[in-house]
Amino acid sequence: MNTLSYKEQWFGNIRGDILSGIVVALALIPEAIAFSIIAGVDPMVGLYASFSIAVIIAFVGGRPAMISAATGAMALAMVTLVRDHGLDYLLAATILTGVLQVLFGVLKIARFMKFIPNAVMIGFVNSLAILIFMAQVPFIFGVNAMTYVFVGVTLAIVYILPRFFTAIPAPLIAILVLSGVVMYTGIDMQNVGSLGTISQTLPSFFIPDVPFNFETLQIIFPTALALSIIGLLESLLTASILDDATQTDSDKNQEARGQGIANFVTGFFGGMAGCAMIGQSGINVRSGGRGRLSTFVAGAVLMFLIIVLGEWVVQIPMPVLAGIMVMVCIGTFDWGSFKYLVAAPKSDAIVMLLTVVVVVYTHDLSKGVFAGVILSAVLFAAKISKVEVRKKGMDAGASNIYTIHGQLFFASTQDFVSAFDRVEPADHIVLDFSDANVWDESGVGAIDRVMGRLQAKAHTVEITGLNASSQKLVNTLATYGSNGGNSSQH
Repeated sequence: MNTLSYKEQWFGNIRGDILSGIVVALALIPEAIAFSIIAGVDPMVGLYASFSIAVIIAFVGGRPAMISAATGAMALAMVTLVRDHGLDYLLAATILTGVLQVLFGVLKIARFMKFIPNAVMIGFVNSLAILIFMAQVPFIFGVNAMTYVFVGVTLAIVYILPRFFTAIPAPLIAILVLSGVVMYTGIDMQNVGSLGTISQTLPSFFIPDVPFNFETLQIIFPTALALSIIGLLESLLTASILDDATQTDSDKNQEARGQGIANFVTGFFGGMAGCAMIGQSGINVRSGGRGRLSTFVAGAVLMFLIIVLGEWVVQIPMPVLAGIMVMVCIGTFDWGSFKYLVAAPKSDAIVMLLTVVVVVYTHDLSKGVFAGVILSAVLFAAKISKVEVRKKGMDAGASNIYTIHGQLFFASTQDFVSAFDRVEPADHIVLDFSDANVWDESGVGAIDRVMGRLQAKAHTVEITGLNASSQKLVNTLATYGSNGGNSSQH
């Protein structure tokens, strides 16, 4: 992968970034309004957040062309706080979310991304595609016959047109042409204005009206912590996906700090916390966006549309935007995962399916990813916890030699100890660890227990073959050396 200079990230793809940014801005409006409704706040809270976060992250983020704004995953985590304490406490929680995310970025939390298995990544992508599609269902099904027609035409334009014409992104053409048809013919159709009222005013700076005391911190901290984790998780995973899609690299720790800065500032301008959006980022990249300019344009044009063209924006048909998002779902979903389920080890397939099921059921990306990571860790521990003890028989010095094969740690100690339940007495017993590793205190404790049993059946017991790290651990924690002196190590 390659990393472009900061200047190239801004001005290396001006035309493509501007056009893709316009497409994203149009698609952001209904999303931001819908997520505001989910959170239980005024639509402008989501719109202000999307504008503020997108513009700020364009400058301070670590992944060019990634779109960050108000998201459904974050909105779901806000519901209880808004219901019980109101908007001002949500804005205070948004500010605290920013502080926590900056702190996570300084602590280089992104390095823990390596612990997320590929099966979880596939499940994350597929579950997001499913959630995005589910969010479009109310705008497509059970409305009226013309809705199906407009969705179908939108899908045709977005799928077919790029094969013959690429100067203007197909989603933008679909929005302009079909919106014009609806306005000209007066067809009765659900539009952006159906989701909520749009105020044609700029956001203004203010400090949330909450008491600055420990009680307030107790109220907002749990929500802020949840938002910071969900936001970084979704942002860093989306950044990794875009890295692969664009064959470029990104600074994940800078992205974490950037997300924090964006949320911190947004809280002072009446916006709710947000993070990266895989759906909108997918639209941006597929429409030709590659640089920071596309993210900036998305936020700036969003505000321009609201302030200057608000009366026109509210007339954009929802079936058109829904059709565009359906194409994003199709492009986002990893269709190779069906083959993956058959070809991959059963443990990986189960982890992928669990991630999808938990995310779709809870509508919470963090719960699905955490469930997948935990299950993957448990299955991995179970897979490597098999320890085998083999008796080689007596050597020329009348020694009984036992070779240990595998990984000795908390999950494998029981099998290791049980293997020595019926050991024949001998003058000299050798435990050969050349094909084994000792990983933790539980493993050393198991060796202690085995040594205690063997010392009652042999004149001397010898341990050989420990590698450097295992030897150091045994030297530090083992106690068998104090049991009468009839044991030795080499």
